[in-house]
Amino acid sequence: MYNISTALFPRSSSAAAIGGRRLFSETFFSTSSSHWRYTNKNSLFRRRILKPMASITTDAEEKQKPWLLVGLGNPGKRYSGTRHNVGFELVDFIAEAEGIAMSTVSFKSSFGKGFIGDIPVMLAKPQTFMNASGESVGAIVSYYKIPLNQVLVMFDDMDLPFAKLRLLPKGGHGGHNGMRSIINHLKGSRDFPRLKIGIGRPPGKMDPASYVLRPFNREEREELDFKFQNGLEAVRILVQDNFDKSATFVNSGTELGDGPGANGLPGDRPGVDGLCAGGPEGEGLGAGPGLGSLRTRMSTF
Repeated sequence: MYNISTALFPRSSSAAAIGGRRLFSETFFSTSSSHWRYTNKNSLFRRRILKPMASITTDAEEKQKPWLLVGLGNPGKRYSGTRHNVGFELVDFIAEAEGIAMSTVSFKSSFGKGFIGDIPVMLAKPQTFMNASGESVGAIVSYYKIPLNQVLVMFDDMDLPFAKLRLLPKGGHGGHNGMRSIINHLKGSRDFPRLKIGIGRPPGKMDPASYVLRPFNREEREELDFKFQNGLEAVRILVQDNFDKSATFVNSGTELGDGPGANGLPGDRPGVDGLCAGGPEGEGLGAGPGLGSLRTRMSTF
């Protein structure tokens, strides 16, 4: 029988069995207010009995909803390969590794559907330009009714050392206009995970708006590509296991190829990501102390 989730969520031949996709399609893509269940499992001709959808537990429904993995950036060749577009690049890296085609334009995004293991995922790169990213993300979340704890946003962060990854469960926008737009279009909610990708601070007195549009040099590109493998693994752990395991993997300094203390520091310097000192967001989840002026100078970009 033709399986609707195969069409809606194409996957590579190396992914898990059809049974996982079938279970997903039976719960998430139900088009009526009720669903069918079978009785007398040993009978050749089993009788279908209508069962209200309300009887399905909330946890089961949420587990079968897809994850939305969003990478932020600006569309067009002018911005390709720049620091502000590392979110786009990480989504492309994930898509290639998992065999997910990003060939559809939908919800003002470059869009793809597939699986990570047995878990259905959607990948999105908003094409609205950075400052209006929420128009795309908000529409996808609303249409598919995705729980916010299954919306992962990946974006650049100047407050982290270059190529450092940091996974957080929630927080403010920290002066990042793409995140500001997303929060606004999610009715002010900040309760969704985000994976920050460090791009380092501008050298000297360079304007931050100019810095984020600079391309990477060869050494930086090699280091970033290596770290993208860690980002991919973090996403796999997040969607297939749970947030805590993924955060431990990324944030503890025990990433792939980077053993404990390999960077000479246990984790990160206090205040780098605002976890140890309250930033301008007032919750300790934004920028570290003393970075308010840097963020203000970027606010017009």
